[in-house]
Amino acid sequence: MNESPARILAVDDEQTITDFVGYALEKEGFQVDIASNGEDALRLATENDYDLFVLDIMLPGMDGYELCRRLRSKTNAPVLFLSARDTELDKVVGLEIGGDDYLAKPFGLRELIARVRALLRRSSGQMQPQGNTITASGITLNEDAHTATGEKGQIDLTPREFELLAALMKQAGNVVSREDLLHEAWGWEYLTETKTVDTHIKRLRDKINAAGYDSGIVETVRGYGYRFRK
Repeated sequence: MNESPARILAVDDEQTITDFVGYALEKEGFQVDIASNGEDALRLATENDYDLFVLDIMLPGMDGYELCRRLRSKTNAPVLFLSARDTELDKVVGLEIGGDDYLAKPFGLRELIARVRALLRRSSGQMQPQGNTITASGITLNEDAHTATGEKGQIDLTPREFELLAALMKQAGNVVSREDLLHEAWGWEYLTETKTVDTHIKRLRDKINAAGYDSGIVETVRGYGYRFRK
């Protein structure tokens, strides 16, 4: 029996963009809903379970950043930002408030589909669960299944939080700088603003604590970076 297609909510006030995005994603077999503003998007997100959100930043009223903040209180589904602005600051803000990827307008069909598929792969855990596991401080991270579990159950993480935890656990016992975390976890080689790592570390600790584990397993090493306890 075939699995149901991933359900995606695309939010943009430009109909040409939503027409393009909707057509492209539906052609690839995804189920797509459309909203033209943040209020409608929040209502749809409350009524339905989405596997991924594609959000324009410059929305009327509630902008894409605020919409992402509110969605993060409801779901860990990945968020792909769209924007005509392609500055480092825009990307930093998007990362800090819980976004998972950033695509600058104008963009091509192949790039859009590639970004969407990559985010869905990272978040769905559809790959086989064996192999590629790391265990430290009672937490077992499985990169294939995209899970972080222990005796108290699973830690519910966004794709970016999972990648950050993976980068730390691979170096368990060692200090990892913010610059190295940006590069190893997210592939950001040229991002000079490293404080976004601190924001994500706080979120990661909150998720670890909420799952019943000791958030202190992620240690701060002043003046350098972070260390995951062995």
